[in-house]
Amino acid sequence: MDFDLWWLLPIPAVFFGLGWIAARIDIKHLLTESRALPLSYFRGLNFLLNEQPDKAIESFIEVVKVDPETVDLHFALGNLFRRQGEVERAIRMHQNLLDRSDLPQDRRTMASYELAQDFLRAGMLDRAERLFATLEGTAYETRSLRHLISIYEQEKDWAKAIAVTGRVAEIERSPAHREIAQYHCELAQAALVNSDLAAARAGVDSALAVHRGCARANVLAGDLAMQQGDPAGAIDAWQRIGTQNAAFLALVADRVADACRKLGDRPRAIRLLRAWQEQSASLDILKALFSVVLEAEGAEAAAALIKDELARNPTLLGLDRLLEAQIQSAPPERRHDLELVRGLVSQHIKRLGMYRCEQCGFRARQYYWRCPGCQKWETYSPKRTETPEGFT
Repeated sequence: MDFDLWWLLPIPAVFFGLGWIAARIDIKHLLTESRALPLSYFRGLNFLLNEQPDKAIESFIEVVKVDPETVDLHFALGNLFRRQGEVERAIRMHQNLLDRSDLPQDRRTMASYELAQDFLRAGMLDRAERLFATLEGTAYETRSLRHLISIYEQEKDWAKAIAVTGRVAEIERSPAHREIAQYHCELAQAALVNSDLAAARAGVDSALAVHRGCARANVLAGDLAMQQGDPAGAIDAWQRIGTQNAAFLALVADRVADACRKLGDRPRAIRLLRAWQEQSASLDILKALFSVVLEAEGAEAAAALIKDELARNPTLLGLDRLLEAQIQSAPPERRHDLELVRGLVSQHIKRLGMYRCEQCGFRARQYYWRCPGCQKWETYSPKRTETPEGFT
């Protein structure tokens, strides 16, 4: 049987016609919805697109007054208020949503989460905590738990921070041993300050049980031993840092030198610090080593030490220590000139020798286990840098 193809020709025209009818229906529906919206809505959108949030807020407020049923607009407006710093208005907007009896459950949950964020932004930590806690088992649970961790860190409620961080790790199936170990260390640090040595030991042991590589725990273990009058035990604890992360030995170099002084064993300090400088050279280890060599072996030996170090790793701190050693051994007529040069070098050093966060670049003269800038744990390099600010 012959197959005629001519009857297939109208098919594209039929599909085109159906598409045109569907498009007309969609356009008509869109126009109907658009006419139902107040003019202020479009003004607000225009202001947002032109980056004029203040005027956009005023226009959206008019829309809400005309049509109180615009739930999504309530949420958008509340978020705008919060971003603009008008937290009280954001709180009122989200609280009004929660007060509505006809609000669907998913929207009520969303309103609770937004209101909790408003309270957090306003510094009402107790109210924010209570609201975030009610969101357990909802789609906002993980985000709420992270906000709770932030609250507990601000309040230094480390026990609650440990519990909530463990819960987040369980939900996300991701390890959080580093953060939990730091919380235990915070508890140990506070106990040390209050001379509660038993609680300090418990905190150190808990930190190491959670994270064997927690260098801070052994820093605190050494401090605890010193407070108990056991400098030999302190040195043993600080030496264990070298098996965890040798870079952190820089943080305890001065402590080791002091412990050896208490034991009357400066040669041991020199041996240890020389080995540490070879293993992980740093400005702080060099400074502590120079001081002990100067005390035990004299200015000439200290100067020779610094000269060797400057040949391998030129630093301003090394130059400052070399000048210090030379001043002590120089004849009186040369000391004034050397002291003048050292004074100039020392002034410049004060602007350097900073710790730098590897996460956000925040610089500080003191070492922080938690960066004041990005609030992350263990992001500071334990080695100070002489790189000027603005350079990497």
